[in-house]
Amino acid sequence: MGAYGPSGPIGADLFERRIVRLWGPLDDGAVNLACAQMMALDAVGDEAVQLLLASSGGPLYSALALIDTMDLLGVPVHVTCLGRAEGSAVGVVAAGSRRSAAPHAQFHLSEPEVSFSGNAGQLAAWADHHGREQERFARRLCQATGRPLEHIEADLSQGRWLDAEGARRYGLIDEVWPRN
Repeated sequence: MGAYGPSGPIGADLFERRIVRLWGPLDDGAVNLACAQMMALDAVGDEAVQLLLASSGGPLYSALALIDTMDLLGVPVHVTCLGRAEGSAVGVVAAGSRRSAAPHAQFHLSEPEVSFSGNAGQLAAWADHHGREQERFARRLCQATGRPLEHIEADLSQGRWLDAEGARRYGLIDEVWPRN
Protein backbone atom coordinates (compact mmCIF):
# COMPACT_ATOMS: atom_id res chain seq x y z
CA MET A 1 0.00 0.00 0.00
CA GLY A 2 2.89 2.39 0.39
CA ALA A 3 3.29 5.16 2.94
CA TYR A 4 -0.33 6.33 2.77
CA GLY A 5 -2.23 3.04 2.55
CA PRO A 6 -3.89 1.77 5.72
CA SER A 7 -2.39 -1.19 7.52
CA GLY A 8 -4.15 -4.46 8.19
CA PRO A 9 -6.19 -6.66 5.86
CA ILE A 10 -9.50 -4.77 6.20
CA GLY A 11 -7.93 -1.33 5.79
CA ALA A 12 -5.91 -2.52 2.82
CA ASP A 13 -9.00 -4.02 1.18
CA LEU A 14 -10.94 -0.76 1.61
CA PHE A 15 -8.03 1.28 0.25
CA GLU A 16 -7.80 -0.99 -2.82
CA ARG A 17 -11.53 -0.38 -3.34
CA ARG A 18 -10.81 3.40 -3.20
CA ILE A 19 -12.53 3.86 0.16
CA VAL A 20 -11.15 6.26 2.79
CA ARG A 21 -12.54 6.17 6.33
CA LEU A 22 -12.69 9.24 8.55
CA TRP A 23 -14.03 8.34 11.99
CA GLY A 24 -13.92 10.61 15.03
CA PRO A 25 -12.81 14.20 15.45
CA LEU A 26 -11.44 16.15 12.49
CA ASP A 27 -8.09 16.77 14.12
CA ASP A 28 -4.79 17.37 12.31
CA GLY A 29 -3.76 13.72 12.34
CA ALA A 30 -7.04 12.33 11.00
CA VAL A 31 -7.39 15.02 8.34
CA ASN A 32 -3.76 14.73 7.23
CA LEU A 33 -4.10 10.96 6.84
CA ALA A 34 -7.41 11.22 4.94
CA CYS A 35 -5.96 13.89 2.61
CA ALA A 36 -2.83 11.82 1.97
CA GLN A 37 -4.92 8.72 1.22
CA MET A 38 -7.20 10.62 -1.16
CA MET A 39 -4.22 12.17 -2.96
CA ALA A 40 -2.56 8.75 -3.28
CA LEU A 41 -5.76 7.28 -4.74
CA ASP A 42 -6.06 10.25 -7.10
CA ALA A 43 -2.54 9.57 -8.34
CA VAL A 44 -3.18 5.90 -9.17
CA GLY A 45 -6.61 5.95 -10.81
CA ASP A 46 -9.40 7.89 -12.39
CA GLU A 47 -12.35 6.42 -10.50
CA ALA A 48 -14.09 8.31 -7.72
CA VAL A 49 -12.84 8.09 -4.14
CA GLN A 50 -15.45 7.13 -1.53
CA LEU A 51 -15.04 8.98 1.79
CA LEU A 52 -16.94 7.35 4.67
CA LEU A 53 -17.39 9.88 7.46
CA ALA A 54 -18.65 9.72 11.04
CA SER A 55 -17.41 12.73 12.99
CA SER A 56 -18.13 14.99 15.91
CA GLY A 57 -16.39 17.78 14.00
CA GLY A 58 -13.24 19.62 14.92
CA PRO A 59 -11.35 22.81 14.24
CA LEU A 60 -12.52 24.86 11.28
CA TYR A 61 -9.06 24.97 9.69
CA SER A 62 -8.94 21.15 9.59
CA ALA A 63 -12.28 20.90 7.79
CA LEU A 64 -11.32 23.63 5.33
CA ALA A 65 -8.02 21.84 4.57
CA LEU A 66 -9.96 18.64 3.85
CA ILE A 67 -12.51 20.48 1.69
CA ASP A 68 -9.71 22.22 -0.24
CA THR A 69 -8.01 18.87 -0.85
CA MET A 70 -11.27 17.36 -2.11
CA ASP A 71 -11.69 20.34 -4.47
CA LEU A 72 -8.15 20.00 -5.84
CA LEU A 73 -8.27 16.29 -6.61
CA GLY A 74 -8.61 15.21 -10.22
CA VAL A 75 -11.23 12.61 -9.27
CA PRO A 76 -14.63 13.09 -7.66
CA VAL A 77 -15.03 12.41 -3.94
CA HIS A 78 -18.29 10.73 -2.96
CA VAL A 79 -19.00 11.32 0.73
CA THR A 80 -21.25 9.11 2.82
CA CYS A 81 -22.22 10.07 6.36
CA LEU A 82 -22.48 7.09 8.69
CA GLY A 83 -23.66 7.89 12.19
CA ARG A 84 -23.21 11.64 12.48
CA ALA A 85 -21.63 14.76 11.08
CA GLU A 86 -21.37 17.67 13.48
CA GLY A 87 -19.97 21.19 13.21
CA SER A 88 -17.15 21.37 10.71
CA ALA A 89 -17.81 17.78 9.52
CA VAL A 90 -21.11 18.96 7.99
CA GLY A 91 -19.08 21.09 5.59
CA VAL A 92 -17.01 18.08 4.53
CA VAL A 93 -20.15 16.10 3.72
CA ALA A 94 -21.65 19.04 1.82
CA ALA A 95 -18.44 19.44 -0.26
CA GLY A 96 -18.66 15.96 -1.78
CA SER A 97 -19.36 15.58 -5.48
CA ARG A 98 -21.98 12.98 -4.54
CA ARG A 99 -23.34 13.12 -0.99
CA SER A 100 -25.29 10.41 0.79
CA ALA A 101 -26.18 9.24 4.26
CA ALA A 102 -27.23 6.10 6.04
CA PRO A 103 -30.89 6.14 7.13
CA HIS A 104 -30.07 6.85 10.80
CA ALA A 105 -27.40 9.49 10.18
CA GLN A 106 -27.65 12.73 12.13
CA PHE A 107 -26.39 16.17 11.11
CA HIS A 108 -25.67 18.97 13.58
CA LEU A 109 -25.33 22.37 11.97
CA SER A 110 -23.23 24.25 14.50
CA GLU A 111 -20.32 26.61 14.54
CA PRO A 112 -17.04 24.68 14.39
CA GLU A 113 -14.84 24.35 17.46
CA VAL A 114 -12.75 27.35 18.41
CA SER A 115 -9.81 27.84 20.77
CA PHE A 116 -7.13 30.49 20.99
CA SER A 117 -4.75 31.97 23.52
CA GLY A 118 -2.59 35.04 23.34
CA ASN A 119 -2.48 38.70 24.26
CA ALA A 120 -5.22 41.23 23.47
CA GLY A 121 -3.71 42.27 20.14
CA GLN A 122 -3.26 38.68 19.02
CA LEU A 123 -6.81 37.87 20.09
CA ALA A 124 -8.21 40.77 18.04
CA ALA A 125 -6.26 39.68 14.95
CA TRP A 126 -7.29 36.07 15.45
CA ALA A 127 -10.97 37.03 15.90
CA ASP A 128 -10.90 38.96 12.63
CA HIS A 129 -9.25 36.05 10.82
CA HIS A 130 -11.63 33.49 12.35
CA GLY A 131 -14.63 35.58 11.33
CA ARG A 132 -13.48 35.50 7.71
CA GLU A 133 -12.89 31.74 7.85
CA GLN A 134 -16.30 31.17 9.46
CA GLU A 135 -17.91 33.17 6.66
CA ARG A 136 -15.98 31.14 4.06
CA PHE A 137 -17.31 27.96 5.69
CA ALA A 138 -20.89 29.31 5.71
CA ARG A 139 -20.60 30.39 2.05
CA ARG A 140 -19.44 26.89 1.12
CA LEU A 141 -22.57 25.51 2.80
CA CYS A 142 -24.63 28.05 0.82
CA GLN A 143 -23.03 26.86 -2.40
CA ALA A 144 -23.75 23.22 -1.54
CA THR A 145 -27.32 23.69 -0.36
CA GLY A 146 -28.57 26.65 -2.41
CA ARG A 147 -29.74 28.34 0.80
CA PRO A 148 -29.19 32.04 1.58
CA LEU A 149 -26.19 32.97 3.74
CA GLU A 150 -28.44 34.45 6.45
CA HIS A 151 -30.28 31.12 6.84
CA ILE A 152 -27.06 29.11 7.01
CA GLU A 153 -25.54 31.49 9.57
CA ALA A 154 -28.70 31.37 11.70
CA ASP A 155 -28.82 27.56 11.60
CA LEU A 156 -25.12 27.32 12.53
CA SER A 157 -25.61 29.78 15.38
CA GLN A 158 -28.70 27.99 16.72
CA GLY A 159 -27.22 24.50 16.44
CA ARG A 160 -29.90 23.00 14.18
CA TRP A 161 -30.17 19.18 14.09
CA LEU A 162 -31.31 17.24 11.02
CA ASP A 163 -31.96 13.58 10.45
CA ALA A 164 -30.90 12.00 7.15
CA GLU A 165 -34.12 12.86 5.33
CA GLY A 166 -34.06 16.39 6.75
CA ALA A 167 -30.46 16.78 5.52
CA ARG A 168 -31.59 15.69 2.05
CA ARG A 169 -34.41 18.25 2.03
CA TYR A 170 -32.00 20.91 3.36
CA GLY A 171 -29.59 20.21 0.48
CA LEU A 172 -26.66 18.87 2.51
CA ILE A 173 -26.89 15.46 0.86
CA ASP A 174 -28.30 14.11 -2.39
CA GLU A 175 -29.68 10.80 -1.19
CA VAL A 176 -30.47 8.63 1.81
CA TRP A 177 -29.61 4.96 1.51
CA PRO A 178 -32.69 2.75 1.49
CA ARG A 179 -33.43 0.73 4.59
CA ASN A 180 -33.22 -3.03 4.10
